[in-house]
Amino acid sequence: MTGNGTGDTEALREEIRRTRVELGETMEALAAKADVKARLKESAGQAKERMREQAAQTVARVRGQAMRGTGMARAQAHEKGELVRAQAHDRGELMRRNPVPWAVIAAGAVATVVVLMIVRGRRR
Repeated sequence: MTGNGTGDTEALREEIRRTRVELGETMEALAAKADVKARLKESAGQAKERMREQAAQTVARVRGQAMRGTGMARAQAHEKGELVRAQAHDRGELMRRNPVPWAVIAAGAVATVVVLMIVRGRRR
């Protein structure tokens, strides 16, 4: 303690100032808790943001799965196309090596046309 009391007065004033600041902060916190409407808006905003993030993640996941599925479908289509090309090539080679079946089919078609012409000619 000082003889004139100015040290105690200054310390007291500083403590009062700190107490007022703390009291102001406490009041703001209480007012924020008491403001239900603002708390609901904030909570709704947070929920909305979480939903947006989840939707974005879901969209990304679905797109990834679709891309993988598309890639698999393309690969399968390519494999099937290659198989069909190979089979067609093999059949073409078989027909080139053995033209008798085609000749028989052509002769049958010519005979059918001739028979149809004869039958039509007799009807007149």
